[in-house]
Amino acid sequence: MNRFENKVVMVTGAGAGIGRASALRVAAEGASVWCTDINEADLLSLVDDISSLGGRAVAHRFDISEAGAAERCVEACVNEFGRLDAVVNMAGILRFSNCHELDLSVWEQVIAVNLTGTFLLCKAVLPELLKTKGNIVNAASTASLQGLPWGVAYAASKGGVLSMTRSIAVEYAKRGVRANCVCPGDINTNMAQGVTFPADADFDLLTRITSLTGAKGPEVVAGVIAMLASEDGCHITGEHIRVDGGILA
Repeated sequence: MNRFENKVVMVTGAGAGIGRASALRVAAEGASVWCTDINEADLLSLVDDISSLGGRAVAHRFDISEAGAAERCVEACVNEFGRLDAVVNMAGILRFSNCHELDLSVWEQVIAVNLTGTFLLCKAVLPELLKTKGNIVNAASTASLQGLPWGVAYAASKGGVLSMTRSIAVEYAKRGVRANCVCPGDINTNMAQGVTFPADADFDLLTRITSLTGAKGPEVVAGVIAMLASEDGCHITGEHIRVDGGILA
């Protein structure tokens, strides 16, 4: 398939996990990919991998929570490629803590990256997407649809992303721009594997976030993202799609 031939796709959080898998997927389908992440070494490795497969990609170090960074990122992308057709917004962080022990600074960091950062990039890309009748795919989570033990900040941020994405979808639908969310659950990523739980965590609660079919790799989410970001998703907007192996079935 060449669903992204002559298209430019921006991917945030592209250095690892779902972001990396998404960048590889759309590049394999013909996209020129603007790859962003806070980790420059991971980005350069990704660009090398895409280039070795015959694709075109550019690395751009980007802190999604930094004021003014989104505008600079979008400007650099359009200067490089001349246009922007789709944005895959996967940058995010996860922190676990008992709610009553959660430091305000950690809450603010999670909200700043996951929710405010997503908003800032959506705001910055919309003028370009209006030109190309493009679309946005944001990272929500099953945590935006059910309670997540020890993840109150993460769940709040992802619930905000889901509501924000629906609002963008409604506001811009008649102007030709789509916005959707993926809601992954039980996906093997570096972020998920790197979390630490409270010392008194009741691990019976983890059955709430364990899939019926077993954890899968990030490529299963990337396939859904590619569909939403392509013309195959042309009549889908304001939607969330769970990729969770039946957690919420």
